[in-house]
Amino acid sequence: MLERVSPGKPNGINGLPKHILRVGDAGHALYKECWWEGPPWTTIGRTAQPNDQRAATTFERNGHIVSATRQASEPSGRLRFGVFEVDLRAGELTKRGRRVSLQQQPFQVLAALLENPRELVTREELQKRLWGDTVVDFDHGLNKAINKVREALGDSADNPRFVETVARRGYRFLADVTSIDERGMDGGPDPEFGRAATPAGSPRAETADATTPAGRSRRTRLWLGLGGFGSLLALAASLTWVLHSQNPSSPKIRSLAVLPMESLSGDTSQDYFADGMTDALIADLGQISALRVISRTSAMTYKRVRKPLPEIARELNVDAVVEGTVSRSGERVRITARLIELPRENQLWAQSYEGDLQDTIALQNNVARAIAQQIQVTLEPQEEAALKKSKTVNAEAYEAYLRGRYFWNKRTRDGLVRATDYFTRSIDADPDYAAAYSGLADSYALSGDWEYGILSPQDAFPRAKAAATRALNLDDNLSEAHTSLAFIQDLYDWAWTSAEKEYKRALALNPGYATAHHWYGWHLIVMGRNSEGIAELKRAASLDPLSLIISADLADALCIDHRYDESMQESHKTLEMDSRFGVAHYQLGQALEQKHGHAEAIEAFRRAIELSGGNTTFESNLANAYAVSGQREEAIKIVKDLENRQGQDSSTDASIALVYVGLGDHDRAMSWLDKAYRARFNPSILMRPAFDPLRSDPRFQDLLHRIGLPSRDALVRR
Repeated sequence: MLERVSPGKPNGINGLPKHILRVGDAGHALYKECWWEGPPWTTIGRTAQPNDQRAATTFERNGHIVSATRQASEPSGRLRFGVFEVDLRAGELTKRGRRVSLQQQPFQVLAALLENPRELVTREELQKRLWGDTVVDFDHGLNKAINKVREALGDSADNPRFVETVARRGYRFLADVTSIDERGMDGGPDPEFGRAATPAGSPRAETADATTPAGRSRRTRLWLGLGGFGSLLALAASLTWVLHSQNPSSPKIRSLAVLPMESLSGDTSQDYFADGMTDALIADLGQISALRVISRTSAMTYKRVRKPLPEIARELNVDAVVEGTVSRSGERVRITARLIELPRENQLWAQSYEGDLQDTIALQNNVARAIAQQIQVTLEPQEEAALKKSKTVNAEAYEAYLRGRYFWNKRTRDGLVRATDYFTRSIDADPDYAAAYSGLADSYALSGDWEYGILSPQDAFPRAKAAATRALNLDDNLSEAHTSLAFIQDLYDWAWTSAEKEYKRALALNPGYATAHHWYGWHLIVMGRNSEGIAELKRAASLDPLSLIISADLADALCIDHRYDESMQESHKTLEMDSRFGVAHYQLGQALEQKHGHAEAIEAFRRAIELSGGNTTFESNLANAYAVSGQREEAIKIVKDLENRQGQDSSTDASIALVYVGLGDHDRAMSWLDKAYRARFNPSILMRPAFDPLRSDPRFQDLLHRIGLPSRDALVRR
């Protein structure tokens, strides 16, 4: 007998997956094992033979053909694993001979897993098998059945011995399963030669089985009609030589996505912890310049989304995905991760890591380093050093930091307020925790931006700068802190040269940090370097293809460059992702107005205002559209309202100026721009085409000079 018992084991030479062949006499339970490295068999033909339980199969690997027959697999009536036995026909589960109560539906789930031990059984397969086409609350029913199975086996989702959850995909039975014949004798391998159960924390990998379209591996028995055990060994040796001599190169992976890690706690209030692990892994892998890693915003859109992995890979344009689970018990943390090559769904690597909460950063670095080794990318010295960096953190500070990042990533007014509070708590717990200061800087920086307007620029940006500076004093290798400092120097200090240096430093530390590419792209647009800025924004979009704000800002940049048709196309693309994203309607309105589609522009601005709940930038653009389309009374009504509210929000000064540009009153427009200058406004508004009528005005040129921006010639595209 020649049996392929374990496809796709990791750690082969050159990172190729290992496969094991077991050769022996089934009747006498004598076995010998040999290995090969590389891809599994490819089935190129099969012919059914009447009145026989075997089917002739031809396998090919790199042109070498082996003919064999495969034993038809029929589930045995009785199975054994550990101290448990299952009678599939009677529907009974026993433990050391004593019956264990298990209802019919959970028993059917267990039976499905036992029939495919160590293999992924998808949720869809279980749904089809147990529920068919019946319309039920499938997710609730399956989760309940799995919990019942674990309860009967004394198993745990956090530390599984038998049933392992494979995030968003299904379940896997971990233990060895042996068939028991009618005489009560094990029909499986002799224990001395058989495989030991793989612990939950050990690596497991699987390769695609070419006999199934789904690309899932299945254990295949090859019975060779040879006379004698020595002949079998000789054949196995020859086969091993063939396989080794024809090793193909391992798959090239140059782009991947880290899908949201799944929390095994079952408590949504603990999502922040799993999300934090996802963020950290993305950040660690993003430091590798040879690898394109999809950013958090895009990755998180797949949270709790049950979608085939090849489809996700196609949408994100990646070669592989990383998925996994996170569990926490008190101060102990367990991270399980898998690397899957797509579209073949070939699992290249899997590993679990466990440690104390204070050692979580080291665990995350271990995962990232292992993935880098598996995909065989060349690491620069600084990248290798960064992944080897290990530090412990104060558990209370780290927990508050994770909560802060969780709320910061929501990008809402309430989220930013709560994020600021949690980052402050983190600093209180550990005054030397650099990442917490970086998070606080991010929170203050966005709080002072026009999009959120939680604090005035005068209040927000000095606080943000102090926090970013403190973070870098503690750890100069924080890409996020360099990015935040650059953002502040752009929007508040107008220190353009220093900002560019900080952006470049941030990107050298983490080439995969989409936010740094995004904000640096906008910096270049403000500096009049439109082509460079648009290219940088496109890099950000490639790292974060589902980010609404990056797509919208790319549309804005194209409009500034007077590429109105392209800008409109990008806005429509953003709205296809989310039709209720107000900023996209606003960007679409800007391009429509420049193309003299005033009615459509007015409608787009109105929609943006409706969706945002009121935004002075959107309102001023609506008034400007009214003005240039001849509806002066409507424009004046809005600008007077903005002037009445100006005392409450000095950031409206430049918006009011925009309305007066549309009304043709350049004197008032410049007066309001001077007020905006004194209030340290965000000068990027001056780049927009709606201000083009002012560009030839010497007062406007003087304003640009005082801010440190390029002159008219660099800003107007001829």
